[in-house]
Amino acid sequence: MKNNFPALTLPGLLALVMASCDPTSNEKVSIPVVPDGIKVPPTEALSFAANAKGVQIYECRIKKDATDQYGWVLRAPEADLFDGRGKRIGHHYGGPTWESSDGSKVIGEVKGSEPSTDAKAIPWLLLQAKTHDGNGIFSRVNIIQRLETVGGKPPAEGCDQSGTGKEVRVPYTAVYYFYGSKP
Repeated sequence: MKNNFPALTLPGLLALVMASCDPTSNEKVSIPVVPDGIKVPPTEALSFAANAKGVQIYECRIKKDATDQYGWVLRAPEADLFDGRGKRIGHHYGGPTWESSDGSKVIGEVKGSEPSTDAKAIPWLLLQAKTHDGNGIFSRVNIIQRLETVGGKPPAEGCDQSGTGKEVRVPYTAVYYFYGSKP
């Protein structure tokens, strides 16, 4: 599938994010250019971005709707979230959930997906908040984008009947953009 949007370079975007994504600062983060399928509604404003570093956890299971085929199925992500200065600000895990060091958290659900600009990486996503908990940086997040992914795809092989239940942890990085309602 051909992407119909400008190629973004990871070093360029990471430099932008590293310079300006501290959720506690007054610096402005630029809105990323993305395909239509993962664009944020115009009612939302970019609040902050965070760099994620961790793993995608897969389990070898029988494929859905196929009793004789096996494949790697995503169980959960497991990643630390960092601000633009490299300070750990939270954690990302199954749900999918983003939890801040301040105790706030948001659980999202996928609303859109587009292939990464890196064919070896997991897709870019648009997620909508389902639930919130606590008071802090995630308590007013309505929309999340997972962009600039590197790695994270399941292995192409190694999952068959003899490996049922086997788990693999595949390293990945991403930049998550968090949006709240416009004032």
